[in-house]
Amino acid sequence: MTATHPPRATSRPRTAATAAAVLLLTAALAVPAARADTPPGVTEDTTPPVHIDSRDPDLRMVQGAKLAPSKVLNIKSVVETDDGSERRQDTNDNVTFSLQAEVLFAKDSAELSSDAHSRIGTIATESQRQHATSLRVFGFTDNLGSSAHGIKLSKERAHAVQRELAEQLDPSVTFQIRGYGEQYPIADNSTEAGRKKNRRVEVSFPRAS
Repeated sequence: MTATHPPRATSRPRTAATAAAVLLLTAALAVPAARADTPPGVTEDTTPPVHIDSRDPDLRMVQGAKLAPSKVLNIKSVVETDDGSERRQDTNDNVTFSLQAEVLFAKDSAELSSDAHSRIGTIATESQRQHATSLRVFGFTDNLGSSAHGIKLSKERAHAVQRELAEQLDPSVTFQIRGYGEQYPIADNSTEAGRKKNRRVEVSFPRAS
């Protein structure tokens, strides 16, 4: 949430408006957001934003300033390794791990490497800590090659990760598995660095309440 200012300067300092904007943003962060680019299978909270009284004197609004329309934001924490091979994203509702395909598989292969087992084991341990009973395992590729091949390979890789997770988790845990191929890129496919990020497997599950 931001405060919009009139075109002419006022006698009050600009820092007051900045403080008000920070206060409003902090309040809005208490409610999760609905995202337009959410992949299939992910349910988002559509709770309306918290109400802010624009007349509250504690906001210390700049004279003539008005509050912008309310927005709902989702708290998000992203942790990534230095080489970008692993990425963890936490929101109010979900934990999502993203592993680049190169750390799990050989080129154009769906057979897990020896190093992949420990990496997937870390995800299994965290899902147990969050008491997750259902996990989503989604595979993705870059846009090289045919679309049909990308979908087939991404699905086979998702199944390979799921099988490894199933060996480490309780048999009652259920899985949703999808291979999306080149859909839902997270980086620019026109560069090798971007394509490398897009070749990935994502595992997500609900956060413990």
